[in-house]
Amino acid sequence: MSLTNPMGDLTITDPQAMRALAHPVRLAALTYLQRHGPTTATQLSAHVGATPSVTSWHLRHLATFGLVTDADPGEVPGDGRQRYWKAAARGFTVSLAADDESQTARRLLATRMEQAARDQADQWWADTEPQLDHTWRRLSGTSNTGVRLTADELERLENDIDALLAVYVRRADQDTPAEARRVRIVRNYLPEAQ
Repeated sequence: MSLTNPMGDLTITDPQAMRALAHPVRLAALTYLQRHGPTTATQLSAHVGATPSVTSWHLRHLATFGLVTDADPGEVPGDGRQRYWKAAARGFTVSLAADDESQTARRLLATRMEQAARDQADQWWADTEPQLDHTWRRLSGTSNTGVRLTADELERLENDIDALLAVYVRRADQDTPAEARRVRIVRNYLPEAQ
């Protein structure tokens, strides 16, 4: 896995890593670490619906694929007696190989990610949207656009969108305006069959 895209996301190419991440507890753990930073398995367990020991096991499994690592001592509170975990990158992307194993693993992971995104959206509409002021409500929402593209054009469009987002994703904390909020952007590229 490498950090080669403009946002500094991990690129996952290993079908075993895709299948490992498709587990709901592991995906929830990685998502939490990406959003909230380093934490212990005990602290994380309440957010992923598993006991601390099960959460720890899943974190160690993610670590075998380089998706999570031990947090650096300067990143965490305390005296170093507790093990803090962190995400290896702010996000990840999946790169598909032509073999059946890779395609099956990617489909499994995509299905789990789509369900997690639906759950996030449902929770957002129920809990967060009602509390937003008019400006943030107006800027939020969903769109669904169909467009005719060649494979090369779709690849260029994906890369262009990544490049636009990367400016904000990689912005240093000290350069982020105080009024900035975390915004979840979910993108799907779904070419239709001929």
